[in-house]
Amino acid sequence: MASSTIFNSSSSASTAKNSIDRLDLFNLSNPSTAVGVPDGQDVIHGLTQQPKSLPPKYFYDQQGSELFEQICMLPEYYPTRTEASIFQTYAEQITQLTGPCELVELGSGSATKTRILLSAYAARDWPLRYVPIDVSGSILQESSVALLEDYPSLGIHGLIGTYEPALNALPSLQLPTRMVMFIGSTLGNLPPLQSSQFLQRVGAALAPGQFFLLGLDLQKELDVIEAAYNDAQGVTAAFNLNMLRHLNYRYDGDFCLDAFRHVALYNEHEHQIEMYLESQCDQSVSLKQLDLTVQFGAGERLLTEISRKFSPAELEQQLASHGLKTLHTFTDERNWFGLMLAQKV
Repeated sequence: MASSTIFNSSSSASTAKNSIDRLDLFNLSNPSTAVGVPDGQDVIHGLTQQPKSLPPKYFYDQQGSELFEQICMLPEYYPTRTEASIFQTYAEQITQLTGPCELVELGSGSATKTRILLSAYAARDWPLRYVPIDVSGSILQESSVALLEDYPSLGIHGLIGTYEPALNALPSLQLPTRMVMFIGSTLGNLPPLQSSQFLQRVGAALAPGQFFLLGLDLQKELDVIEAAYNDAQGVTAAFNLNMLRHLNYRYDGDFCLDAFRHVALYNEHEHQIEMYLESQCDQSVSLKQLDLTVQFGAGERLLTEISRKFSPAELEQQLASHGLKTLHTFTDERNWFGLMLAQKV
């Protein structure tokens, strides 16, 4: 596994020195390249099948990550603030259940909600150790430096990369136990088979007695769900379309963003939001670095993301099948969102 330590020491000398002492950031090698599969093979596969689709990971260049942070602040987007309220209400109870605990966060972003847990552990005068994992190196570094300034006893070992290689590259445990966190309802972006495979990897990464904290967007009224993905300001539309901009510069493409529009619909049978980019005309698109040319018909839809809405009872059974026993499910008063705390048996 090739990796490198990264730190930008452009801040003041004292802050930089203090941060360097407590911060390690490692950039993981591309997992697909490591096994001999060319970068972009998933793009070729997705754009040449019917119906067309793309992996959600292509949302998250730097601009995409910043747009998602904006989405989390929208009035229509209930998941972030609802999950944050659950953390505020139950952080102390979570820390009581885990004891002194190293936090490993998959898709850490700005770590806003993680701060609530860190503060709860700090209030008990317990040691703090954080392993954030994110595909955006710039956001990972910015959030890590901000955390170190606010938590003087915190140590951070950050991993820049996707979930699977990161779970295989977790550092040696320095605290009595560890909790892997997958919050923000991201599990809902995975189809059932991929979801099961992901939970299997999490279970394999944990030792008996260690913990898994999972965020779940729960089934609820249709109008509440659809509004969250069709905000009045158009931020979600910009986030969706940014995937095409990302592909353009990454693979020398010529997607015209104005020739597509954002569409988000709820599939009641599958209990999931489906987010598409719809071609507004007949058009041909090329990605030169992939030697790929794709035809789109007017009205043809490209699936960019699903967001499944869960039943806690069904998830509890699925977790159990991967050796993860649910200890408690924390919810808000409207039962819109859930945090499931499980333990490896």
